[in-house]
Amino acid sequence: MKRRGREFVLAAVLGAILLAMAGWAPAFFEPAPLRSLLTREAPALVVACGMALVILTRQIDISVGSQFSVCSVAAGLLAAAGWPLGLVLPVAAGCGALLGALNGILVAGLGLPSIVVTLGTMVALRQGLNLARQGEFVNLPDGVQWFGLSQSAGQAVLLVSALLVLVGLALALRYLAAGRQVYAVGSDAEAARLAGIRPRVVTLAVFTLLGLLCGIAAVMNIVQSPQVQPLAGSGLELKVIAAVVVGGVAISGGRGSLWGVLTGLVLLACIPPALTHLHIEAYWEKAIQGAIILLAATAEGVRRRKERH
Repeated sequence: MKRRGREFVLAAVLGAILLAMAGWAPAFFEPAPLRSLLTREAPALVVACGMALVILTRQIDISVGSQFSVCSVAAGLLAAAGWPLGLVLPVAAGCGALLGALNGILVAGLGLPSIVVTLGTMVALRQGLNLARQGEFVNLPDGVQWFGLSQSAGQAVLLVSALLVLVGLALALRYLAAGRQVYAVGSDAEAARLAGIRPRVVTLAVFTLLGLLCGIAAVMNIVQSPQVQPLAGSGLELKVIAAVVVGGVAISGGRGSLWGVLTGLVLLACIPPALTHLHIEAYWEKAIQGAIILLAATAEGVRRRKERH
């Protein structure tokens, strides 16, 4: 029960916000806008699941927004060239996996701090994409949007796919040996090594998996619009990190689960419409996300201090 305390508190906060929204803006709960909101967040949920694994190993990746943008543009260009989505998806996932593996090699292989490595790749990928595209959108052909299905059917596919990723990874963390290795490395890498686990391999694997999920999320992104924006992933890293840490994954690694990530992401998704109905400027959204990360990190620091005493 104690381990789930933060998730229960988070659910209570989300419930309070939803009750307030029911009073301020009952139109928020109409099926069409609510479904559209959840569908827009489906790619972020997939990326957040991968970010949770990285944070569980006591690492961080702030380049996911840039990876997402690069994979989105790459997927859009392939789709515009006539490639079917059945081929675009694995290529985009492979592109993301390569970008994630690059981070993993630098962090696990060379022992460099993940915050420094991913800051560098974030800037390099973002600026490289800006130079290559000069802000030009990628126009997608007919049949790409919503997988060629109706909008409601396409939205259902995206929502179910994101939930399947969440459930699959959550179950793998709990029941598979690989999942237990992720927790072991995050709790104490040296103890994990003495137990026969290879921390560098685990670290490389989670960075690569995060990149792969960024590629999948990129395809989930491009099917929602007739055009691909080069800056589609701007700010994504802040959102997914906030969703992960507020969802109960310890920023210090080795503790937490994926079940709270969904609640954390939905909570963050409710912030923009809440600000709109409160007539508060939209730029406060990023400030609130940053404050959430600080509060979650502070709560984790307080918890660890109490445990030591």
